[in-house]
Amino acid sequence: MNTFLIILTGTLLLFTVLSLIRNDYWVFRVFDYPRLQKLTLSIFCLVLIVLLYKEKSILYWVLTTLISSNILYLIYQILPFTIAGKKQVHKSASSKPEQSISIMISNVYQYNTNTKGCLKEIYKANPDVVFLLETNNTWKEGTDELNEKYPYHIKVPQENTYGMLLYSKLELTDSKVKFIVENDIPSIHTKLILKSGATVMLYGIHPTPPSPTENERSTERDKELLLIADIVKEQDKPVIVIGDLNDVAWSHTTSLFLKMSGLLDPRRGRGFFNSFHARYPFLRFPLDHAFISPAFKLNKIKRLDSYGSDHFPIFIEIQYEPQDTSDKEVMQPDTDDIKEANEKKNKK
Repeated sequence: MNTFLIILTGTLLLFTVLSLIRNDYWVFRVFDYPRLQKLTLSIFCLVLIVLLYKEKSILYWVLTTLISSNILYLIYQILPFTIAGKKQVHKSASSKPEQSISIMISNVYQYNTNTKGCLKEIYKANPDVVFLLETNNTWKEGTDELNEKYPYHIKVPQENTYGMLLYSKLELTDSKVKFIVENDIPSIHTKLILKSGATVMLYGIHPTPPSPTENERSTERDKELLLIADIVKEQDKPVIVIGDLNDVAWSHTTSLFLKMSGLLDPRRGRGFFNSFHARYPFLRFPLDHAFISPAFKLNKIKRLDSYGSDHFPIFIEIQYEPQDTSDKEVMQPDTDDIKEANEKKNKK
């Protein structure tokens, strides 16, 4: 039993250490994802050591100290995304429909054929904007009936699991589809006109993940996020960035993106809103995101029901309040952050 506990402790510590190494290779980056799982297993490991370790030797105290330190570190990393954390985006004081926008973000899973289930969830949530990811021609045809209720749309169906469909009740103008890092990975860049007449910049993205079956490194994902951050930083209008970022909310790269873009994460201080994996409760991470300018307040954020995809849809309703643009919660980059961001953007 002692040997098992030593191996378990060492393995959990290794998983944490690997995520701290600033290397783009997938073996390191994949351990950014399961922080909640690592915390749960570390607590379980500590309980086993206390109850089952056969002798209170020096090694016992070393193991309990190390695994306790791991628990405290993981709590520190996760705490901002719990209700005990500080909110980056404040709640709106009162609803103003003409200045509000609701968005549903959903990775449909290209090989999922339940288009009717998706439509049912859209009609139930009734968002102003629907952003569907991993959509091919089957999904385009299966959701074409939305054209009537959502007269503005940008459709980029693809068969490589990186297609996009954007439907909107609100007017879209100056819309562009760009391939800013990889030739087959699109992003949508558009202006969106609120009912009040205010113009909002909307960016829909879906960068590739670091994995042995796609990109072995996170280079392309990180580069796309940071290039979008540069575009956002140059805007003089409020911004919303939505999509499946193939990265978790607490990762170093996501934090760097927030620092470089000046955007805020409405989940901070409210919960994880894990969107993936819909079929495996213990293996769930927050991969689907909506990041917003400080000029927005939050009306509502929630996870919707699954309809056969490996992702849950995420619903968010925000309100444009330009009279209150306090940036006190914006994360500021330091010299090292700027240097790292520039290096990542220039990687080949």
